[in-house]
Amino acid sequence: METKLLLYNTLTRRKETFEPINPPHVGMYVCGPTVYGDPHLGHARPAITFDLLGDVYKRQGYKVRYVRNITDVGHLEHDADDGEDKIAKKARLEQLEPMEVAHYYTERYKSAMEALNVESPSIEPHASGHIIEQIEFIKRIIDHGFAYESNGSIYFDVEKYNEKYHYGKLSGRNLDDIVTDTRKLDGQEDKRHSFDFALWKKASPEHIMRWPSPWSDGFPGWHMECSAMSTKYLGERFDIHGGGMDLMFPHHECEIAQSTSALGHDSAKYWVHNNMITINGQKMGKSLGNFITLEEVFTGNHRLLAQAYSPMTVRFFILQAHYRSTLDFSNDALQAAEKGLDRMMKGIEALGKIKPSAASTVNPDELAARCEESMADDLNSPMVISALFDWVRIINQLVDGQQTITAEDLDKLKAIFKRWAFDILGLRDEKSASAAAGKDLVTPLVEMLLDIRATAKANRDWATSDKIRDGLTAAGIRVKDRKDGVDWEIE
Repeated sequence: METKLLLYNTLTRRKETFEPINPPHVGMYVCGPTVYGDPHLGHARPAITFDLLGDVYKRQGYKVRYVRNITDVGHLEHDADDGEDKIAKKARLEQLEPMEVAHYYTERYKSAMEALNVESPSIEPHASGHIIEQIEFIKRIIDHGFAYESNGSIYFDVEKYNEKYHYGKLSGRNLDDIVTDTRKLDGQEDKRHSFDFALWKKASPEHIMRWPSPWSDGFPGWHMECSAMSTKYLGERFDIHGGGMDLMFPHHECEIAQSTSALGHDSAKYWVHNNMITINGQKMGKSLGNFITLEEVFTGNHRLLAQAYSPMTVRFFILQAHYRSTLDFSNDALQAAEKGLDRMMKGIEALGKIKPSAASTVNPDELAARCEESMADDLNSPMVISALFDWVRIINQLVDGQQTITAEDLDKLKAIFKRWAFDILGLRDEKSASAAAGKDLVTPLVEMLLDIRATAKANRDWATSDKIRDGLTAAGIRVKDRKDGVDWEIE
């Protein structure tokens, strides 16, 4: 294995050296989407963050089992166990079967993730496909005395749990504060305490999504699926549990309580949370009119967007900020990311224009060491990108002959850029991919015009030479004359 990775553990509130429980295996569970609507910017950040983390471990030789769930049942409108199931409500409004809704938006989510170059997880379990496992998990909690039945529903006894363990240790809360902040809601009479949460809900007569259980025909609580499915596929003790910071309370706090009460210990060794994306300094929300889906970003079809932004621009934008920092989404920031990504891709392309020399005035090992050190410090992708940009400048110097590099070092430099820009950061050269997908008609035409221009320059026909260059510039093609020839690129 390579450099040990320092990872911020939300549970301990400090960076810790990552030590897998059963090396070389790494088990990672990340909370996936609730599939009742189109994927949005908020879905992109955890997907890219944990895609990056998984890639880092894979490139270090670990065998990663990455589990990311699909919530297709049990997630009510409010965390306090009231309101409709989000998917059932969508189904009712659109007059569809709930599973029809879930399937449609699951496919939409997968398509968006593919566009962002997010790898599919090793296992992608659906909550609706693991009802038996959730019922069995609830039985264990009841047997250990931390849950009670009330009118066909099962609730977790938070107060009793807190007497033996600490409820709130992940989010830094204590039960007294939670009691103070919890208001009494209508329809909560079945609970002993308003802060108790549902493990199983008895279905009302009109509720479509229901399954038989020892207690009633009903459905599992939202938090239960992650406890049951993470331990099913990763074991009762696994390495990493990840997700967005907005899930820390109550979802992840409830998970810890469920798992600890059933197993006698928390299931995850490291809890890793990415921070939120804001829109022009505001929290994203439909009520504020700043809710932007990924499709709207990719097409530019939203009143807050000045243009369309490609999937790789979005990925690059997210990676430019540390995963634990707040990231503000704006047109200025996206346009800056677009330009930055273009500069990096042009730098990588320019590697093919470098002519090797007998000696090197640069040392690619320095770049590799900077990238390794930065990524090992709690996934510091912004510092990795900064290092790559420093070397894009050096690449341009090598192309211009201001610096020299041997053939061996050049091959090494190409491999380093491939490893970090493409394999680990997960970027794609969208322009090259588009050209490869269809017939490239631009290149032969530009090359023909530049040949004519070269002939004109040789004949000292400056008028023709300038006319060709100006015409290409007007068409969005920048021509750059060099000592040993000419380069061009589409602006």
